[in-house]
Amino acid sequence: MTTTDWGSIYKELGARPVINATGSVTMLGGSTPAPEVREAMDRADGAYVPLMELEERAGEAIAKMVGVPAAYITSGAGSALTLATAACMAGDDDAKIQQLPDTTGMKNEILIQARQHYWYDRCLELAGAKLVDFGTPEGTTREDLQNAIGPNTTAVHYYAVAQEPDPKALSLKDTIEIAHARGVLVLVDAAGQIYPLDLFGSYVRMGADFQCTAAKYMGSAQSTGLAFGSTDMIRKLALQSFVSYEGRRIRGVGRPQKVDRQEMVGVVAAVRRWMTMNHEERLADTEVKCRNMMAPLQAIPGVTVQLSDNVIGHQPYGVTMNVDVAATGISAHDVVDRLKAGDPPIWTRVREGDTGIILHAFGLNEGEDKVVGERIAALFGR
Repeated sequence: MTTTDWGSIYKELGARPVINATGSVTMLGGSTPAPEVREAMDRADGAYVPLMELEERAGEAIAKMVGVPAAYITSGAGSALTLATAACMAGDDDAKIQQLPDTTGMKNEILIQARQHYWYDRCLELAGAKLVDFGTPEGTTREDLQNAIGPNTTAVHYYAVAQEPDPKALSLKDTIEIAHARGVLVLVDAAGQIYPLDLFGSYVRMGADFQCTAAKYMGSAQSTGLAFGSTDMIRKLALQSFVSYEGRRIRGVGRPQKVDRQEMVGVVAAVRRWMTMNHEERLADTEVKCRNMMAPLQAIPGVTVQLSDNVIGHQPYGVTMNVDVAATGISAHDVVDRLKAGDPPIWTRVREGDTGIILHAFGLNEGEDKVVGERIAALFGR
């Protein structure tokens, strides 16, 4: 809220701008492109370019920067998952590419640990694949995976969150070893796993055939993502895409998932910035914003706040706030609802299955960190 016309373009349309204290969520727009990214996108406006060629060259540049065999720009991490499953089933067979989502005659089963189901696994099914559980919600063993691989298994999916390791899940190392021994591909959703830098692309370097990343976390446009993988995997993934649909006239399922030339060069700029920026300064700035949110809340009876350094890969710092409803008369959900109903609305959330509020600094403009802290304090009469 640094200018008098804050959010005016939305107000003109009758939509309410909000202060984003909930992070890089799709629902609020996901990201604000960094200046270097906006500049690159503006420069791309000056000329047209064959997108098949641009996708290939941009992917080569990104793969070299990240240290993976191959890369491909997609319309978000979810798009990368869908294209990857299509590639697993149809490969480079043009007849099968055009047959999807009808998977008749193809291996179409994607194995997933029963305890690793998550909100975005739906993206794995959109090209026609069938999710098949292995293990139980209580845990997974090597034998569970070995027994689950069958004649229709085309891949095993793994949901990777390095910040929240799950000792009861089968490890990625074991997953790769068992799957590859049976000729089965391994797909990894690593959407937010981009920091520390040695984490970025690490699952492919471990031996996974594919991993996806959301480019919005690096300051690219929300509608962009990355697929990393083996050269063969990324080649087959590209054949399912919108540029292959138009450039080769082969009607794959990826046609609706369009990425424009401005976004492609924007992703290259975002990766270059991410790999060369001073992350210590970035995190120090984030920590200051978090402490500014905490400051007005620390002396409120029944309210506890602490700095968290393990929120998500790209943005480790956040504020965890817990509310004792017996002492305050206000629950954490009440706080969220009242902030959202205020002027301007402040969006935050209580994570599913949790009782505390996580306040993120990722989406806050200059000065909004203090506004968030003061508005929350006011709810408790401070």
